[in-house]
Amino acid sequence: LIPTLKACEIDKTCKIGSLCALNRTTVGKWSYIGDNTNITYADIGKFTSISSNCSIGGGEHPVSWVSTSPVFTNHKSVLRKCFAPNEFNPYKKVKIGNDVWIGTHVCIKSGVTISDGAIIGMGAVVTKNVGPYEIWVGNPARLIRKRFSEEDIAYLLRISWWNWESDYLIKIGNAFTDIESLKNEVTR
Repeated sequence: LIPTLKACEIDKTCKIGSLCALNRTTVGKWSYIGDNTNITYADIGKFTSISSNCSIGGGEHPVSWVSTSPVFTNHKSVLRKCFAPNEFNPYKKVKIGNDVWIGTHVCIKSGVTISDGAIIGMGAVVTKNVGPYEIWVGNPARLIRKRFSEEDIAYLLRISWWNWESDYLIKIGNAFTDIESLKNEVTR
């Protein structure tokens, strides 16, 4: 039950679950993707946790046209037929930041950005951009709260800890349970 990877760049520290299908996707270090998740045309940051049974990205259809069928577009269709090569790009890149947690059964529309530190709750359907360290839930997904104060969010974004070397993370890893402990450890 090996994952299917097409035109992907996956860091060697990552774990990709069984029955996953990734297409034109990059995944940063120490990130994982749970079983049976489909991702199309996405950039995924470092230390990001994506649960099982998620759908991220994918193609869109021309909803303002007479027909939504891909046989009327210039894009290669699964139907292998083209009645007219009308200009249409069905793919918009999904951007998922660093240290993001995406729960099981989440759907994320193509073109959406999920910023650093965000959490997307189980079963959410995300159709809008999500800000740093925000928690979104529901269908359609909505912001319920931020994980930290604005000051602490600015601090975390400024230090970008996900870019630190593994040896340093091991050295100060115990401080990651509390933001004040992390601030104290980093300023030493």
